Amino acid sequence: MKQFDGIVIGGGPAGMFAAITAARQGCRVLLLERNDRLGKKLLITGKGRCNVTNDCSAREVLENIPRNGRFLYSAMTAFPPERVKAFFEERGCPLKTERGNRVFPVSDKAASVLECLQKELKRLDVTVKTARVTEILTRDGRACGVKTQQGVLSAGWVILATGGVSYPTTGSTGDGYAMAAALGHTIVPPEGSLVPLEAAGEDCPQMQGLSLRNVGVKLVSAKGKVLYRDFGELLFTHFGVSGPTVLSASCHLKGEGCRLILDLKPALDEGKLDDRILRDLEKFQNRSMENALTELLPRSLIPVVLRRLEIDPNLQANALTRQKRRAMVELLKGFSLEITGKRPVAEAIITSGGVKVSEIDPKTMESKRVQGLYFAGEIIDCDAYTGVFNLQIAWATAYAAAEGVTAP
Repeated sequence: MKQFDGIVIGGGPAGMFAAITAARQGCRVLLLERNDRLGKKLLITGKGRCNVTNDCSAREVLENIPRNGRFLYSAMTAFPPERVKAFFEERGCPLKTERGNRVFPVSDKAASVLECLQKELKRLDVTVKTARVTEILTRDGRACGVKTQQGVLSAGWVILATGGVSYPTTGSTGDGYAMAAALGHTIVPPEGSLVPLEAAGEDCPQMQGLSLRNVGVKLVSAKGKVLYRDFGELLFTHFGVSGPTVLSASCHLKGEGCRLILDLKPALDEGKLDDRILRDLEKFQNRSMENALTELLPRSLIPVVLRRLEIDPNLQANALTRQKRRAMVELLKGFSLEITGKRPVAEAIITSGGVKVSEIDPKTMESKRVQGLYFAGEIIDCDAYTGVFNLQIAWATAYAAAEGVTAP
C-alpha cells in the first residue's frame, strides 16, 4: 500500500489547495473527501460562476474581516489575492475582474476553477479517495493518521479542511468540529454568517420580490449603537430582507432588539427630498396619494409607506398636510425594520464560528494542542463580508497550513 507523508481531510477549495501546495513541496499527499466528487460547494459559489478572489491588497482583505482578522495577518500577507490570481492564470484558467473588484474565470463557469485544481492534483500525483473520516488519530500528542469507515490510514501530519455547516447538502455537516473537539479544541458555536435576516410584521411580505439597488443600510443595536453601515443592494422577501448589504450586516447581528434602518433615498438630503415630494404632490395634486407617489417610490412600497404614516391611500394629494409630508421625509430617510433573527444556518453562505483561533498558530495554522494537526478554511473561526473574501481566506489558510507541514 502507498505510504503518505500527510492526509488532507476535505475536498473543498481549502482542502484541494492545501493538498496541491503540500505536494508541490514534495510531499506524498492523500486527499479524503466524503462526497463522490470534489468541490461541490465550489461549483455553486458566485451563482455558479465562482468568484475566485477580490482584486485588492492583503490589507483590504483584512479590513473586510470583522472578526479575528488580526489572526489572519501572516497568512494573508504571505498569500494575497495577487498570488491567487497568478496561480490560476499560470495553470490555464484565465481570469477577469468585474464590479466590486470581484475576480471570475473568463469562462463564467465555476467548473473551470474546479477543473484547474483537479488537473493540478493529478499532475502532482495527489491520491484522492472517497471516505468519511470519523476520527483523527494521535500518538504521544501528535497526529499520526485518521480512522475512516473503511479502516485506519497512517501519516505524519493531518490538515483538517472540512468546512462549516452552511449548505449541508454539499457535505458541510460539521464533522470537522467534532473531530477537533475530541482532541481538546474549543469550538466557537457555529451559526450562519452572510445570511438573510428575518423581520417582524407584514411590511416585508407585502413587498416580497422588491429589489432596491441604492439603499443606505444601518444595523442598530437595542441600545442605539450602530453595529454596521453599508450602501448598495437590498431585497425584500416573504420572511424579511436579503441582498449583499443585508448579508454583510448579518455578520454583526448580536442578540435581540436590533433594527435595520434603511435610507431609501440616499442621494437626497432631507431638504431636497422634501422639495421633491412637494413637486410630485403639486404635479399630481388631483390624484389620490397611492397614485401621486408612483414616480417617487416603487409601486409595492407605496401602501407600506402610507400605512406607516396613517395616510388614507384615497386622500387627494393636494390635501396632504405639511406635517404628514415632513413625516414622510423622515420615514424615507429612516425606514426601520425590527430584526427578529437570522435565517437557518443551512441558508447561510458561510459559517461563523469554528475552532478557536487562540488555539492555532497564525503563521502555520498548526494546532497548539496537537502537533502535526493543521487547519484550513471555514473550520477556523474567521469569516468575512461578501465580495469573495471568504474564499480568499480559504486559499491563504490552506497555503499557510501546507507550508507549515514542510517547515523545518
